[in-house]
Amino acid sequence: MASTERDSELLAVTLQLLQENGYERLTVDEVAATARASKATVYRRWPTKAELVLAAVMQGMSQVAVPPETGNLRDDLIQIGETIARQAKSHATTMRAVLVEASRNPALNAVMQHQFAERKKMITSVLRQAVERGEIRPEVIDDDLWDLLPGYLVFRAVIQNRPATRRTVATLVDEVILPSLTR
Repeated sequence: MASTERDSELLAVTLQLLQENGYERLTVDEVAATARASKATVYRRWPTKAELVLAAVMQGMSQVAVPPETGNLRDDLIQIGETIARQAKSHATTMRAVLVEASRNPALNAVMQHQFAERKKMITSVLRQAVERGEIRPEVIDDDLWDLLPGYLVFRAVIQNRPATRRTVATLVDEVILPSLTR
């Protein structure tokens, strides 16, 4: 089995166990045993439990990092928002655990911030395409817009335990984000 396939398998097992048991009760021993791998194999790839968990969560959310290309800004934002909402709903328990651990672990927090910066590039790309199509002006692109869409959708699922619906996403895009970009 190729290393990337094995990595994916280990991360999938980690995510499953994390959702079942939470961060505190998750052990590398359990991940290794469930995935039929040695602890050394796991530790060679991820030196700490926190790094393993973050890698698993980021893999679980990886499809968000692929920018849609629907041909118009509204549909791109809706697609991004629906993907974020689905993943936040699926991984709310895991995300809570990672957020708690990141608040105590500066190294994990730094890795998490780096991953979020990578995802920010995706939304910036979508907004730049909208500028090229003449849908918005370049000066309206700023960090607050990046924070708003995923921030609100994740907040609802993770903090309020009220996952966003398609209607929530459409309302956020149509009544808040697009008017902010086009005024």
